[in-house]
Amino acid sequence: MSHGPRSGLSAVSSALLAMSRHLEVRDVLKTIVASARELLDAEYAALGVPDDHGGFAQFVVDGVSDAQWKAIGPLPRQHGILAAMLHEAKPERLADVREDPRFEGWPAAHPDMSDFLGLPIRDGDEIIGALFLANKRCPKPEGSCGFTTEDEELLTILAQHAAIALTNARLYERSRELTIAEERSRLAHELHDAVSQKLFSLRLTAQAAAALVDRDPLRAKGELQQVAALAAEAADELRAAVVELRPAALDEDGLVATLRTHIQVLDRAHAARVTFDSRGVRALPAAQEEAMLRVAQEALHNALRHSGGSRVDVTLVKCGPDVVLRVTDDGSGFEPASIRRAGRHLGLVSMRDRTSGVGGTLTVESAPGKGTTIEMEVPGG
Repeated sequence: MSHGPRSGLSAVSSALLAMSRHLEVRDVLKTIVASARELLDAEYAALGVPDDHGGFAQFVVDGVSDAQWKAIGPLPRQHGILAAMLHEAKPERLADVREDPRFEGWPAAHPDMSDFLGLPIRDGDEIIGALFLANKRCPKPEGSCGFTTEDEELLTILAQHAAIALTNARLYERSRELTIAEERSRLAHELHDAVSQKLFSLRLTAQAAAALVDRDPLRAKGELQQVAALAAEAADELRAAVVELRPAALDEDGLVATLRTHIQVLDRAHAARVTFDSRGVRALPAAQEEAMLRVAQEALHNALRHSGGSRVDVTLVKCGPDVVLRVTDDGSGFEPASIRRAGRHLGLVSMRDRTSGVGGTLTVESAPGKGTTIEMEVPGG
């Protein structure tokens, strides 16, 4: 090992603390890989989570650039050394992975690797992943492995804690899925109640108009205007519910693609023009992406239902070390002095809570007749 005992223990402690800070599975995987690579001073690290079809449900790497990873191509299959980690359930320490009889090659864009250390991540008897390190940064005599027995012991400790962190993250995501399912059920009940009441009122008002049309045309006209207003309200309720019930797909598509799809739906559903533009934004931590999506949804809901504007523009841009979400409408706006009342009406308290919860800031600019801009800024990306 390149670290002394004290610095080694400190590095292990830092790695374990870093893993415990995250609740999203993808974030936990990234932290495990980065911690392992730093802890053992390797050039490359990777972690694969197997699926049920001979491949990997997730495969996270560290030490490989985005361009390299894209050029490498599809996720690897479970074969060769990767399969050994998942099926033989024992550590593998090799002086040169390319000389192992199980080695089956790699894509042309794959970085060249020599000495190798890998071991499974286990939850009881179940293998839930495999952790790999390659190219130890140290002098290596010809034909020897740079990774030592001490490295293997350290990685074993890390893998044991990684199993706990990964299991906890999966439980958290499952709990969140159940919460979302409960919320969708609640929305469905609210939708049923709200739309049923609107349709009942519509029917009664239409019947009243029909009864008045011959003897009191003026009153009948008023009733028909009320029918039109109730129909518009029912349509708004349906649009809002459909938007809320659409799956966010953040895990699969990411924030930019999810926002773009969401805004395309809104643009088709509403008379106002709704646009989206994104520049320079890469993946953010899962909690930040979810918070930004929810703030965007709330701001869009306000603009489309309350501003009376003809256009809403949404931008998501990289700005120095931060990412900025901006939702701007050309609607009626409001007086900043009445921000407390407006905040309750427009859900600004909820937006501020979501923003501060991920270390960001929220600003609101508005004036009567001048529209409104909601801006959310978060670090990273």
